[in-house]
Amino acid sequence: MDAIVLARMQFAANITFHILFPTINIALGWMLLFFRWRWLKTQDQAWLQAYRFWTKVFALSFALGVVSGITMSFQFGTNWPGFMEKAGNIAGPLLGYEVLTAFFLEASFLGVMLFGHGRVSERVHAWATFLVAFGTTLSAFWILSLNSWMQTPQGHEIINGEFFAKDWWAIIFNPSLPYRLSHKLLASGLTVAFFLAGVSAWQMLKGKTQASTAKVMRVGLTLGAVLIPVQIFVGDLHGLNTLAHQPAKVAAMEGVWQTEKGAPLLLFAWPNEQTRSNDFALGIPKAASLILTHDPEGEIRGLNEFQGAHPPVAPLFFGFRIMVGLGVLMLAFSWLGLWLYRRCAWRIEALPRWLLWGLTGMTFSGWLATVAGWYVTEIGRQPFIVYGLLRTADVASSTPAPMIAATLMGYVTLYLGLIVAYISVIKYMAEKGLPQVADAASQATSLTSHRSPQA
Repeated sequence: MDAIVLARMQFAANITFHILFPTINIALGWMLLFFRWRWLKTQDQAWLQAYRFWTKVFALSFALGVVSGITMSFQFGTNWPGFMEKAGNIAGPLLGYEVLTAFFLEASFLGVMLFGHGRVSERVHAWATFLVAFGTTLSAFWILSLNSWMQTPQGHEIINGEFFAKDWWAIIFNPSLPYRLSHKLLASGLTVAFFLAGVSAWQMLKGKTQASTAKVMRVGLTLGAVLIPVQIFVGDLHGLNTLAHQPAKVAAMEGVWQTEKGAPLLLFAWPNEQTRSNDFALGIPKAASLILTHDPEGEIRGLNEFQGAHPPVAPLFFGFRIMVGLGVLMLAFSWLGLWLYRRCAWRIEALPRWLLWGLTGMTFSGWLATVAGWYVTEIGRQPFIVYGLLRTADVASSTPAPMIAATLMGYVTLYLGLIVAYISVIKYMAEKGLPQVADAASQATSLTSHRSPQA
């Protein structure tokens, strides 16, 4: 296999594993702050129990995110040295800002969250939780600022083939950043919503419910029901922005080969790049134009206008439909689940078992939707690494293909093992860990009750 393809596969394997954990922690940090606030307001032990349990999940996710992030950063040098040589004047500072302003904030105050309860005041502990949550969001801002600049570059000048910053404000707040950042933050919220609901459903099915289980279930379903319509709206705005700046990506997502007005929305098809057509196509007339341009007769540029400069079609076509399909399932499960839960007077034991099994199956649906969407974003930028300006093939390393293939197999094997271990630990904590968490919570409460509120 070609060395460039292998290098892309290796980087994809790393970023696929890495993105799973920030996707959880961005929103989970804010959920922890909510749990903490509810505990301080009500003094209900269930909220403290939820806080302490999910703080452990946050810490586990943070550790795996850090490890995979460090590995991924090295690949800028091993796989794509030309990128840092040509675009390092822009990429380097943005990555540096992320470390200096966000990562250190998270890492510093996470220790207070984990070990400070009963040792610092409730106010300090709540502020530490806020700073960690803020740090995760700030980290997402800087990373997505760089990624969005690579998708919609502006604010730079090119001298002797190198990118130099001309307007940092324009670089950071490039045209696609608002849509990508909003889309990612909402995706994180939905991931956590179904993570909370799925783990709670599993505890109920296994007879391991605690005082916090019903409350966490309600939070998860409510969060999902509120965020999914917002995500649909933001996704529509993101699509309009992508159509304006990356029409070849949209054409691949929709399987549009010839420029046409009133393009159909393909519910299913098999893109055929050899014949440059779609096999087994089943679509809704004019619906793609209506969705993408808000005009049933709107024009969509076809892939044939971008020959030699458009992404591979099949991964985008199917990846986009996986993401949208999971979004529809999230809408159905969150709205139906919240309605049934309310009808049961918020008694989790009264929920039907089919719903609990369905929510358990949706526990990591946010991961699948995020990865599918991320593939659409990143593969859709090809064959460019900086869209329209710098091709991926021009910045690849000269490492022999067999060496890349060997390390790729090593990465994939390791990451699969870590994913299995992570899910196994979450399962163990959900089934066995809650009594220990409850004991720890009681001990912490006993400690804090003997301390001055100003301690």
